[in-house]
Amino acid sequence: MEDALTVHRLHFAFTVTFHYIFPQLTMGLALLIFLLKTIALRRGDEHYNRAARFWAKIFGISFALGVVTGIPMEFQFGTNWSEFSKAAGGVIGQTLAMEGVFSFFLESTFFGLFLLGEKRLGPKGHWVSSLMMFLGSWLSGYLIVATDAWMQHPVGYALSPNGQFQLTSFWALVLNRWALWQYSHTMLGAVITGSFTMASVGAFYLLSRTHEDCGQLFIRLAVIVGVIAAFLQLFPTGDGQGTMLARYQPTTLAAMEGLFETQEGAPLAILGQPDMVNRRLDNPLIVPKALSFLTYRVWSAKVDGMDKFPPQDLPDNITLLYYSYHVMVGLGTMFIAVLLLSAWKLWRKTLYESRGMLWALLLSLPFPFIANTAGWITAEVGRQPWLIFGLMRTRAGVSPQVSAGNAWFTLIGFMGLYTVLAILFLFLVFREIERGPALEAKSA
Repeated sequence: MEDALTVHRLHFAFTVTFHYIFPQLTMGLALLIFLLKTIALRRGDEHYNRAARFWAKIFGISFALGVVTGIPMEFQFGTNWSEFSKAAGGVIGQTLAMEGVFSFFLESTFFGLFLLGEKRLGPKGHWVSSLMMFLGSWLSGYLIVATDAWMQHPVGYALSPNGQFQLTSFWALVLNRWALWQYSHTMLGAVITGSFTMASVGAFYLLSRTHEDCGQLFIRLAVIVGVIAAFLQLFPTGDGQGTMLARYQPTTLAAMEGLFETQEGAPLAILGQPDMVNRRLDNPLIVPKALSFLTYRVWSAKVDGMDKFPPQDLPDNITLLYYSYHVMVGLGTMFIAVLLLSAWKLWRKTLYESRGMLWALLLSLPFPFIANTAGWITAEVGRQPWLIFGLMRTRAGVSPQVSAGNAWFTLIGFMGLYTVLAILFLFLVFREIERGPALEAKSA
């Protein structure tokens, strides 16, 4: 069973990680497209309409891949995790069904209307379609996050005599405090992904001296939106998420910070390598008492370390948790630095001619995807060994009739299929970037 459990977890981790490449891009672009359409409507400037139509193409490609990879992910609940589905379906089925029926159809319907174009809908109608596309995308994201948040911090439920969880308060589920912080942090991550993607394409156009007018517009909007999102992701959303961890998942906080011993005035580890045998951090670079202050706003506050908890209640892969968290935080700090410097050069009106800064924006493209992935690894590995924190162990949620061999067979098949999808996605996106917004506008 343990071998099968490992493969089931690997299977779900692979499909979720691959799938989330696309929603984070669409949710970020949905806001940026809406902003482009809003500026176009206010100013009557066709230049912004051309930019919105161009990014709608990228949005559509990513949206299609997100749908294709998202449907198998939800089916995995029933195939690989049937015991979990049977136990928790009465709760999470609410948000998952709403995400599919309301948010998905809202987003896809108005995206289809958006593609009809401004000539058929009129300027205001086209703007409304962009607004509803944005709202549908972000509502979809909220319902998914609310589902995960219930697994992190279960509320509004009762345990029936047959061992199944039943929903007792719909509003407790959708207004879960954990969900509110997690959602805001997640969506800001998506905005950063969309901003860096737009800025990277704009930098490419300026460096290659093609579509320079649109390249400047892309960079200007992306840098302004991105720098705001990067700061908000640090505070208050990142700080708020950390407070929730300290209150409800202290084991996760201790593990991801590499805090092996309970301390008053606990230090914050910037760097270091966790040594699980000797239970210490090797080569640590620390800020004295900073973890106590960030967690409880008191420099001398006591922070529980991993020695405070039974070993069986600690995350089962502390090393992965520690590194994924520090990768997320490190890249988030880099985003603030790059975007702040870009904003300063934009204000000085030197950004478009600064080849070094343009190259930095261009080469930064993959890092928001890596940071968001690391963030979700932190959340999901940190919850272990619980599938529903404090209520259901992960090993209790798998499908008992699906062997490790069966799981490996489907996992390898998914890997092959998703490789083809990844190649197709890159080909279609690169083709649209090569064509550029000017050519797209002429053909619209």
